[in-house]
Amino acid sequence: MSDPEQKPLDPYDPEVIARSNRAILVGLQRPGETATEALCLLDELHELVGNVGVEIRGSLIAKIREENPRTLVGSGKLEEIAALARAKECGLIIFDDELTPAQQRNWEKDAKLRAIDRQEIILDIFITRAKTREAVLQVELAQLQQMLPRLKRLWSHLDRQRGGGAMQRDAGETQLEMDQRKIRDKIAKVRRDLAVVVGQRATQRKQRQRVPLPTLSIVGYTNAGKSSLLNKLTGSEVLAANKLFATLDPTTRRLELPSGRAMLLTDTVGFIRRLPHRLVEAFKATLEEAVQADFLIHVVDLSSPERIKHAETTLAVLKEIGAGDRPVITILNKADLINDPMDRAEALAAHPGAILISTQTGEGLPTLIERLEQCAAAKDKKVTLLIPHDQYALLAKLHANATILSSASEDEGTRIEVILPSRLQEPCKAWIIPG
Repeated sequence: MSDPEQKPLDPYDPEVIARSNRAILVGLQRPGETATEALCLLDELHELVGNVGVEIRGSLIAKIREENPRTLVGSGKLEEIAALARAKECGLIIFDDELTPAQQRNWEKDAKLRAIDRQEIILDIFITRAKTREAVLQVELAQLQQMLPRLKRLWSHLDRQRGGGAMQRDAGETQLEMDQRKIRDKIAKVRRDLAVVVGQRATQRKQRQRVPLPTLSIVGYTNAGKSSLLNKLTGSEVLAANKLFATLDPTTRRLELPSGRAMLLTDTVGFIRRLPHRLVEAFKATLEEAVQADFLIHVVDLSSPERIKHAETTLAVLKEIGAGDRPVITILNKADLINDPMDRAEALAAHPGAILISTQTGEGLPTLIERLEQCAAAKDKKVTLLIPHDQYALLAKLHANATILSSASEDEGTRIEVILPSRLQEPCKAWIIPG
C-alpha cells in the first residue's frame, strides 16, 4: 500500500490522464446474491462504460460479507484490484456500486488509482445525450449535486486561503469553501431555470389535453425498443439505436388507428437498475409524461436474460413517481430473436396478458393495435347529436377529434352519429338525442 503522506493524484499529469482512460471494472456479490446476478450487473456496467469511450482492460467480481466503510472492499481485495490495474496499466477503477466521496479519496490515497462508480458513468452518458433545454438543466443539476460533496477530492491545496480582512481574526475562506459556495449558488440558479422550463412543459401538456385524445406513454428498461416502437406505430423518425440511453428527451407523436380514432403516444427516458436517485429526482419532470398518461405501454426486451429484473425495475420507478396505478399494456419486444416455442411460452407465463411483438418483422403489431383500439374505445361513447347551425366551432372540433359515422343537415341543425371521446362528452351533452 502506498505511503499515506504521498501527494494526491495530479489530474493534469499526462500519464494520469492516459491511464484514466483505461479501466478495471469491479462488480460486487453481497450475501444473498447469486454469482449470476452479480455477473449480469457487471455485464450491464460493461455496456454502460462502453458508451463513454473508456477502454476496459479487465474485470472481476468481489464477494463481500459487509461493506468496508473506508474503501467499500477489504484491504486484501483492494490490493488484488490495484495489482490487476497496475498489470494492465490502468489508472481507473469503476465499481458497480455507489462509492462515498471519502471512499473515493481513500482509493486515491491508498492505491494511487482513481475510483468512480456506476452512478458517475450513467451521469456522464446523460451529459452527452441531453439535447433539449429541460434535459440539459436536469443533467446539470444532477452533476452539480454529485460534485458538491466530492470537491475535497479535487484539491491538493486545502490550506490555500482567501485572506480575511484587517479587522478579522480568522483566516477567511479556503479555496474549497469558495468553490462549495459557488456550486451551491449555481445549484440554486439551475433550479430556478428548471422551474421555468418545467412550467413551460406543463403549459404544453395542458394544450395537448385540450385536444380530446387519449394519451399513452411508452415506458421500459433502457434499450428495450421504446423508440423503435414509436417509430413503427406512428411512422416517425425518432433516434432508435442499439445502445443504453439512446434518447433522453420525451417525444410525442399522433397515432391514427384503423377505426379513425387517434391517440397521442409519448416515448420516455429508459429506466435502469441502480439509477442514481438524484437522476430520478432530476428527471421527474420528464417522467411526469408517464404520470399524466391515460395508459402505459411497458416494453420488455424478450431476448434479455434479465427481463424479469428489468420489468421489476421499471414498475418500481413508475410507482415511485406516482404512475403505478395507470392501466398497463405489457409487450415483449424483439420476439424475432426468440424462436423456441417453449421459451416464448415461458415468457408469456411470467408476464400474464403480455403481447409478443417485433418492431423489426412486425410480428404482433396487429394484436397491439387491436388492444390500443380497445383502450381508445373504453372512454368513447357512441351517440347521435343534433348540433345547431350556430355551433360551427363545436362541429369543427368533432370532425377533427371524433369519429364521425354519419352526418346529415336538417332544419334545426346538423344530425351526426359519432363516436365521442370522453373529453368531448361534457361539451356535447346538451345536444345528445336520447335513444
